[in-house]
Amino acid sequence: MPKTSVRLLALLSLLQARRDWPGMLLAQRLEVSPRTVRRDVDRLRQLGYPIVTSKGPDGGYRLGAGTQLPPLLFDDEQAVALAVALQIATTAGAGIEESAARALTTIRQVMPARLRHRMDTLRITAVAPPADQSAPEVGTEVLTAIGAAINAREVLRFDYNGASAPLAAAHPPRRVQPHHLVTWGGRWYLVAWDLDRDDWRTFRADRITPRIPTGPRFVPRELPAGDVATFVSSRFRGSDANGGWPCRGAVILHLPATEIAPFLHDGVVEALGPDRCRIVLGSWSWPALASSLGRFDADIEVIGPPELTAAFAHLARRYTDAANSGPGRQVCG
Repeated sequence: MPKTSVRLLALLSLLQARRDWPGMLLAQRLEVSPRTVRRDVDRLRQLGYPIVTSKGPDGGYRLGAGTQLPPLLFDDEQAVALAVALQIATTAGAGIEESAARALTTIRQVMPARLRHRMDTLRITAVAPPADQSAPEVGTEVLTAIGAAINAREVLRFDYNGASAPLAAAHPPRRVQPHHLVTWGGRWYLVAWDLDRDDWRTFRADRITPRIPTGPRFVPRELPAGDVATFVSSRFRGSDANGGWPCRGAVILHLPATEIAPFLHDGVVEALGPDRCRIVLGSWSWPALASSLGRFDADIEVIGPPELTAAFAHLARRYTDAANSGPGRQVCG
C-alpha cells in the first residue's frame, strides 16, 4: 500500500470496525511493518483521532472517544443508509428535525459524486400525521435522561403529566425501573416496572419530566412476553402480555377462505368448501370481535363461545334500534 493517505484511510477503517486491534495483526492486514503502523497511528492522532495504545506483549490499538468529533469514515452502504435515516427523522417526534436537515446537507457535501447520485435518487418525503393526530414532540434532553437511566440500570424518578392526572406538586413522583425506550404510532414510550404499583407500565415520554438524581441500581426483570416488541404490541391492542387476545371466538362464514384470509391479519382461516370457511379470531372485547366478523357481507354461524353469541345478540338489538330511530331508510347497492 504505497500511498500514505490511502494507508491511513485503511487503518482508520480497520480501527472503526472492531474495538481492539493487536499491532501485529494490523501490520499483517495493511501489509506493512509494525513500525509503520506506529507512525501511521501517530499521524491519525495529529489529525484528531483519539487512538489509545495498550501495553504488553500483545499490545495494540483502540479508537477511543474524544472531546471533539473527528472526520468519520463510512463505506458506501453506511453512507446511503445514514442519508435515508436523516430524511425520515422529521417524523421521529424527538425535536431533531432542523439538526437532521443540517446534518444531511453536511454529509451530502462531502460525499463522493457516485454516492451523492445514489442519495439524490433516494429522495424521501417523510409525511407527518395530520395536525389533529400529530404526536407531541419530546425534548432530546428527556430522551437522553431516560436512555441514560436504562443504560445504567438505575431507578428513574419523574413527574408524569397523565391524561387524567395533570401534573401537580401534590402528586408524588413516579418511581420505576426503566427497561426500554420505544416508538409506537409516532410516539415515544418508556416501558418500565412501576415500583409503587408493582406491575409493568408504559409511559408516554412527552408527559415525563425526569427528576435528579436517579435512584439505586437494580437487576432487570424479564418482560412477561419475552421481548419488548410482543409486549408493547399486546399492551396497545388490549391483549394479554403473551400476545393473546382476551376475547377469542370461532365462527363459520359463508364466503370462500381465499376472500377472507387477506383481511384477518392474525386470525386463522380454514376452508370448509368452495363458499364456506371456519375463522378463529381474537379482539379486545366480545362486541368488538362480533363487529369485526360482521364487516364481511355474509351469513355467520357461531361456533363459540357463548359470549360471542351474546355479543351478536347485543349488537343486533343495537342495530335494530338504530335502524328504527332514523327518519327514513336508504338502500345501499
